[in-house]
Amino acid sequence: MAELETVVLRDPESAMTATFVPAAGMIGTSFADGDLEFLGQRRGLDAYLTNAKTMGIPLLYPWANRLSATTYDVDGAVVTLTPGAGGVRVDPNGSPMHGVLAAYPGWLVTEQSANSVSAAVDFSRPGLLASFPFPHVLTQRVTLLGRVLTVETTVRPSASAAVPLCFGYHPYLTIPGVPREDWVLETPVMRHLPTDDRGLPSGAAEACAPLSGPLGDTAYDDGFDEVPDGAQFVLSGGDHRITVTFETGYPAAQLFAPPGDALVAIEPMAAPTDALRRGGYRLASPGRPATARFSIKVN
Repeated sequence: MAELETVVLRDPESAMTATFVPAAGMIGTSFADGDLEFLGQRRGLDAYLTNAKTMGIPLLYPWANRLSATTYDVDGAVVTLTPGAGGVRVDPNGSPMHGVLAAYPGWLVTEQSANSVSAAVDFSRPGLLASFPFPHVLTQRVTLLGRVLTVETTVRPSASAAVPLCFGYHPYLTIPGVPREDWVLETPVMRHLPTDDRGLPSGAAEACAPLSGPLGDTAYDDGFDEVPDGAQFVLSGGDHRITVTFETGYPAAQLFAPPGDALVAIEPMAAPTDALRRGGYRLASPGRPATARFSIKVN
């Protein structure tokens, strides 16, 4: 496989580095302190490029996680998704997964410095509009400063149609050198959205006390909403502490901690799973671009 150009950001205040690959969907492939890697590598970048097997920090766009069918309705217009076309992939149950930009090569770097990079996708291309017919420019700006990696995402409509905001990110986090059973996970106050056996919201919602305790062998694949701006999730172990802050624009979350795998995904989401079909999402309106921002700090 041809070597893709990477962008390596360097923190001017520490030894932290972050690596992103614009030609592979602007995926983050590393967040490291010297030789200590804090992103779960899973099957690696090649598997993401060939089979959309996620790792690192992938963007899930324009919807995060699953949809319950291959159609959705916006203002009375029905959009039909075709698996295998326009970037649409499905899970074993036939549910469209993770949007259409997995490993997408069309990102254009617009600004770059030693510790920051911005890249954009023009979502008015026919291949993209077939699956998400809302012309807009999607911009991602990543900055590394003071051991904090900040990812800012802006959706700017480029036609008269408002753009549904249902995207998310899937940061896989790990604590090097510390056994998974010794990690401690802390979450903010939010509401739990139970899922069915397909991983889709059941329609129920329940109050959820903040989690705070050892991860042990607990597995998670759980959705949440009512996440307030500024909410913090903390994963700690040994001498390390990772803080994920949903700074603005991410009122929903998914926690994913597969059994036997030394990683936890703390996923900022602009709307809950399947919102593109169920409704209740926010919109970026013409002339009023929407920006969402989350950060990851490593101590």
